[in-house]
This record gives sequence, structure tokens and C-alpha cells, in this order.
Amino acid sequence: MTNILRSFVVSFAAAAAAAAFAATGATAHEYKVGALDIGHPWSRPTPKEANIAGGYLTITNKGKTPDRLIGGSSPVAGQIEVHEIVDVDGMVKTRPVTNGIEIKPGKTVELKPGALRIVLLGLKEPLQVGQKIKGTLVFEKAGPVDIIYNVEENAGAAVNGVNGAHKHH
Repeated sequence: MTNILRSFVVSFAAAAAAAAFAATGATAHEYKVGALDIGHPWSRPTPKEANIAGGYLTITNKGKTPDRLIGGSSPVAGQIEVHEIVDVDGMVKTRPVTNGIEIKPGKTVELKPGALRIVLLGLKEPLQVGQKIKGTLVFEKAGPVDIIYNVEENAGAAVNGVNGAHKHH
């Protein structure tokens, strides 16, 4: 009986340690600049011929004044723009957001497929699942912050057929 109990305690402790490790791993993919928290930057894998990819994440403003995501850069792309999804004559298209994306105090903005997003233009290579893409986001007040986009599959995330593999117009 004692051996069974000891085995259970050791197994339970190992499981608890693994859960704690997994929890800290999840928070390791978050970034902070000024009063802004940036959560889980990611992108989808792209086909070989793609010249564009979407970047997705959350931005939470824990401060007392608004800020704006105004741009960024990445060594895997020629340029980065902040885009919104619009309906033009019944066709879903992306277009640059003129003055960036405002993040109001106490609010979270989610950049996600089918909505606001970061667009990596002029890809220098296809993005592959498991790849880590370096990037920098630039905020009007908080300034620049270096991040890493995880390239991951996100089955079912495409909204209305919009995905990161379309051609930029």
C-alpha cells in the first residue's frame, strides 16, 4: 500500500510540475512595452508562391492614455502594414489602416483572421509550421517592441475565405 501511495504522489507531483511548466511556457509568448501587453503573436504557414502573410495577436492597454499600433518590421518581409478587412462591392478585401490601430485605456484589441491584422508584405521565404519569425511592432507612444510570431496551423480560423495566402492588391 505504501508503494502504491508513494507512486501516486510521485506521479501527481510530476503531473503538477508539467502543468506548471506548460503554464509558464504559455506566458512566455507575451510581450510588454510601456502600458501595453502583447499576447501570442502568430501567423499561418504560407504556400511557396505567397508574397504576403497575416500577423495576429492581442494588445491590451493597461495605462490611462490611448496608444496606437502604427507599424512594424520583420526580416522575413519587405514591409509590414496594419490592415483592416472591408467589403468592397461584395468582395472582401484588406486595406491599410490610415492612422494605425488605437488601443484605448483598459481595452484589448484582437488582431485576428477576418478582421484587423498585421500584413507582412514581400515575403522573402514561405512561412512553415513551427517556424519562429522575428518582428518589431511600433507604437505611437510606447515605441518599438521586439516580438516573435509563432507559425502555426489554425484550422477553421479563416473567416469568409480570407486567409494569409491571398495576393496583395
